[in-house]
Order: sequence, then C-alpha cells, then structure tokens
Amino acid sequence: MRSARVLAAVLLLTGCDGDAPRAEPEPVPPPAASADTGWGLPSGPSPRRTTREPVTATAAPATGGWEVTVYYTAVENYHSGEPETVTGCPGLDCADGDEDLGAYKSDFVEAVQEEGTGRTAGGEYLNWSHDIGYWLDTQPRDTAGRALRPFVSAAADPQVLARGTRFRITGCGHQDDGSRATEAVCAALRDARWTVTDEFTPGLGGDKHIDAYIGEQTGPDFTDSPWYLTLYDATLRTG
Repeated sequence: MRSARVLAAVLLLTGCDGDAPRAEPEPVPPPAASADTGWGLPSGPSPRRTTREPVTATAAPATGGWEVTVYYTAVENYHSGEPETVTGCPGLDCADGDEDLGAYKSDFVEAVQEEGTGRTAGGEYLNWSHDIGYWLDTQPRDTAGRALRPFVSAAADPQVLARGTRFRITGCGHQDDGSRATEAVCAALRDARWTVTDEFTPGLGGDKHIDAYIGEQTGPDFTDSPWYLTLYDATLRTG
C-alpha cells in the first residue's frame, strides 16, 4: 500500500557518478513535549508545529471521501530476524547503486521497503524507493530531498494535490471495520498543519488519497498500535 510512494529525490538525483547538487539537510523536529498516548507519539503537534495561519475566506471548502494512511520511520532496534545484506547507494546523490550497505535485521529491511525509511541500529537512515533502490542517509527524506517532518510532511498523487499544497484533516472518518480512531490520534491528525512534499508514483496513489508522516516508530509491534491506521471518508480542507 505504501510502497507505491516515491521517497527519493527523483527530480534532483542523477546516477551514482552524477554531479547533481545535494539537498541541504533539514533538522527533524524533536518529539512533542505533550501528553503521551501510551506509544510515545504526541497527542498533538509539538509547540513548533502549532504556529499556524488561520483559515481564511480564500481557503477551499472542506471535502469528504478522502482515504488517509500513515507512514513512519522504522527503527531497527525494535525489529528482529536474521541479518540481511542490503546493496544500494552509500549516499543521496545516487540511483540504482550496488554497493554493500551492510547487514540489517530482516524484519527491519522489510519495514523499510514498506514505509520507505528506517533508522539503523548504528544511527544512519536506510531509505528505499522504487526508482532509487536502497540508500544510506543522515535523515529520512521526501521526494525533493528534504527531511521528512513528523505531523507536517504528507504524500499525495501530484495529479490530485500538487506539491506544496497545505491542508488540514478536519474529520477523521472511520477505519475499515467501521470503528473510529482514538480521540488522541484523531486530535493529533486534526491539529497538524500538513504540506504535500512527498508524492505517490503518478497514477498509483489514487483519487482522494493522502499519506501522512507521523515520525519514528516508538516500540515493538508498532503496527498494532492505534497510530498505525487507515482512515476512510475523512474530510480535508486545503489552503
């Protein structure tokens, strides 16, 4: 579901021997100092993310029928499995590399391929995308080579929401079984101010489908937590 997202800097990167400029790293915001919901993620955006512009009369009206999935940065220390050797690019300015990037727990490698990014036990970030393959980096990145920002970065089909589009999730809708997201999770998603910086492969994201980045995995079995969810019939407001 999430592997359709292109997480590499497709428009900025060249082959391994290219001279394309490297994107300037941006610091990843620290976790919010707010109420803990039991899985270590904030119950709302951190203070640095709560500075916002009020919705004005020029904002687009809210629209329903959206599908909202979340993606996160996997953390190797919370995974298991036999060591699996990974080959790819040793840095950002590369594509389809075949260098030895080291061996990592197999469950972690699988999660990186599903989510697009993961923090290794050594502290580096192992990223992956369809167009680039695996590469090592100093931080998780979006398609333009910028650092992913928890409760800010989002992905969408560029034919539906162009890069740079700002939006709010004004209604959380329901999950596949008809249940509602927990109030803490829904409140955090609603309070955030999202910007489309990441993108699905054109045509594969689908109409009215967004992917919202919520930060690093905070414990084992994270995919069983209330934070790992897909919402249906959610309501969005752009602008």
